[in-house]
Amino acid sequence: MIQTVKKRDGRIVGYNEEKIKAAIRKAMLQSEKGEDESLIQRITDRIGVTGKEQMEVEQIQDLVEMELMKSPRKEVAKLYIAYRNKRRIARNAKMTSNFFDIINAKNNDVTRENANMNADSPAGMMMKFSSESTKPFVDDYLLSEKTRDAVEHNLLHIHDKDYYPTKSLTCVQHPLDKILQYGFTAGHGESRPAKRIETASVIACISLETAQNEMHGGQAIPAFDFYLAPFVRSSFIEELKYLEAYDGEDYSDLYDAKFPDYVTCELIGMTGKERVLHHAINRTVGRVHQAMEAFIHNMNTIHSRGGNQVVFSSINYGTDTTAEGRCIIREILKATYEGVGNGATAIFPIQIWKKKKGVSYLPTDPNYDLYKYACTVTARRFFPNFVNLDATYNQHEKWNINDPNRHLYELATMGCRTRVFENRFGPKTSVGRGNLSFSTINIVGLAIECMGIKDKEARINAFFAKLDNLLEITASQLNERFEFQRTALAKQFPLVMSRLWVGSEDLQPTDTVESVINQGTLGIGFIGLAECLIALIGKHHGESEEAQELGLKIVTYMRDRVNEFSDCYKHNYSVLATPAEGLAGRFTKGDRKKYGIIPGVTDKDYYTNSNHVPVYYHCSPRHKAEVEAPYHDLTRGGHIFYVEIDGDATHNPEAIMDIVDLMDEYNIGYGSVNHNRNRCMDCGYEDAAEGLTTCPRCGSKNIDTLQRITGYLVGTTDRWNSGKLAELKDRIVHK
Repeated sequence: MIQTVKKRDGRIVGYNEEKIKAAIRKAMLQSEKGEDESLIQRITDRIGVTGKEQMEVEQIQDLVEMELMKSPRKEVAKLYIAYRNKRRIARNAKMTSNFFDIINAKNNDVTRENANMNADSPAGMMMKFSSESTKPFVDDYLLSEKTRDAVEHNLLHIHDKDYYPTKSLTCVQHPLDKILQYGFTAGHGESRPAKRIETASVIACISLETAQNEMHGGQAIPAFDFYLAPFVRSSFIEELKYLEAYDGEDYSDLYDAKFPDYVTCELIGMTGKERVLHHAINRTVGRVHQAMEAFIHNMNTIHSRGGNQVVFSSINYGTDTTAEGRCIIREILKATYEGVGNGATAIFPIQIWKKKKGVSYLPTDPNYDLYKYACTVTARRFFPNFVNLDATYNQHEKWNINDPNRHLYELATMGCRTRVFENRFGPKTSVGRGNLSFSTINIVGLAIECMGIKDKEARINAFFAKLDNLLEITASQLNERFEFQRTALAKQFPLVMSRLWVGSEDLQPTDTVESVINQGTLGIGFIGLAECLIALIGKHHGESEEAQELGLKIVTYMRDRVNEFSDCYKHNYSVLATPAEGLAGRFTKGDRKKYGIIPGVTDKDYYTNSNHVPVYYHCSPRHKAEVEAPYHDLTRGGHIFYVEIDGDATHNPEAIMDIVDLMDEYNIGYGSVNHNRNRCMDCGYEDAAEGLTTCPRCGSKNIDTLQRITGYLVGTTDRWNSGKLAELKDRIVHK
């Protein structure tokens, strides 16, 4: 006898025969013979008695079909089958609509959810089909009822939900020295250790691409200069050996020659070993430059994730002061400045300059010349961004300028702003660690729910009560996902769980990853602080000291609760200033549908990114820095500071240096500069002219503006979703 029913979403409910009767009755009413209550009762009784104690909905419906087929009313069975099919189609209506949008290559928020993915290509379409069909499965079977309710009410967004069933992690900072020194095996084939700079460059690309296929987020190299520097010297020695073979001489005494830098020069007038030394240096620099060109080219052309997008890659550099390290830095900057193809700006890797007093920032620092050049490159190519190692929360007590392995104690970040540094369960480092998963809460929606409370204090108190409850739900959801992720086997991630993740070298292929993944972080993100404050007190934090005080109180409360969750669940929880791309518009649309247009809150197609001052608000870079800086210490899961500058930045690298000075002055952790850059989509020509409509090189009218969407660039705004396009139109210059 049936006692309970397992619904499609996994919930267990009591058996209710009236639902069976209602379904049969609807089918009978479509028949010319009409309904037969006695037959309905007999079929219902038989199913209730003969069924198992617990049955699934589909199993019960199968029994109904069988009983109708055995009855005199076989035509009703056919009608019931049609009814079931209609119900199935109705349940899948949204998914079906999304599928047709994908098939027809429509330009909408479904196909433009990720601007780094070409959803119109066959591989991209397959990826979107998979994504759209997987998300409902996660909702129905992998989320708790509280979590599902928060998602359905537009208060919680689970990032990379389509990857949830794969148990994959988000991102990792590659300990590339292990890969270069020992090689690796990743499923099919293997890589030998590197011996020369060209090989090292290619292996770095392969490491990033392979890991991208094992994870659902970005891939980063935390110390690009330190890792590749040894292969500059080995390539230099190789050049000397070529000369030995050619000249029939022994130059082994030059193998370890000390010189301050790898600087090319004319050989005219040089003789003997001086000529040999500088000839080898010239040849080495040329090889390093080609290797850096190849690295950038590969990271903009090698596809991953089923072949539909390039690797979401980042590299950190700037603090290696050895001659070899400086050579790597200089040549990656030169190759970036020159551009790819016809001179176009490279979209990847996202490059991040490590700004450190005593090393790479002040005029007396050994890498100051390279810092100045980095600012020149940024003025033309948007990259590198700048991570501030001098920020109080980015420092490491073990860092020592005389330590050749000091990069282990330097913060490295992801271009998308993910920050991993502090660690309750292992060494404080960015190397070999990353984010496990993150979810974002809709603080604007919470604030809107409280707008009807007239008393300000009561309104704010009600908001904090709702915030606390939503934070509890989110922390629980992230813990549930962790419990699911920890059951994955190491062999499912052959590279990440053998060479990359800290502690993974001790795992056997059939071991679970449970013993090592707690080194990563679980992020609770937020967007729309500005709109949240407007809903609560009428002004945002850029225009009101009272709003700034409340904004800091809100994010501080989140930080404090996150620390408590870390103690409670025994994980590395952190607060993330979410890099909202598709989410910026999705939350807004949901709230506008529910609450209507609220001036200053839901009257635009997007919510402001995380804790930023609204893009439409006129203010100076200094004021923006003053307002946003305090949030960086509170959002240790990741953050970024943007400034929009006017005109052709190519001729004004000092403007970039001024922004980095602001970062230093206001204790800002990570920042970048946006400026105008036109791009001809036909020939690749770029310039910064105002209002360019015709390409001066090829005459094409197909002109786009190269822009940063969150922390990264996108080659064409055609791939941006409606929310981010609306935000782009509202962006103003800070001056």
